Amino acid sequence: MTGIIFSDLGQATSFMALDWVRASLKQCLGFNPFPATLNVRPKSAEDGRVWRRAQRELTAVPLAPVDGGFCSARIYRIEILDSANQASGKIEGAVLLPEVKDYPSNKIEIVAPMRLKDHLGVSDGDALTLEFLN
Repeated sequence: MTGIIFSDLGQATSFMALDWVRASLKQCLGFNPFPATLNVRPKSAEDGRVWRRAQRELTAVPLAPVDGGFCSARIYRIEILDSANQASGKIEGAVLLPEVKDYPSNKIEIVAPMRLKDHLGVSDGDALTLEFLN
């Protein structure tokens, strides 16, 4: 699916900086995540359908809070297309979906081992292609 990059409130930064979150993500994903997320919205109606289908049909890894204080989340493994670097082609990552009431259905938060905007040379309004993995 393809999403359009946008900036948001920056609330994920404090969540991503928590030791238990970083340790849990490293354990289930196999990499140390950059301590922030990259936000995208589905580019088209079809991309929105792909996102909804992924949530229904793919097995997500649960991320349960330790000692309360934060919500639980689901993690979906993805690959991010690196169109600028044909040698590597794809970047390992994940979608972090917080389980909170009224969370926007079209907001997709991506975690990766690096700051994706810098690594990919993209900014708000640019398109980003990702593939959901089983």
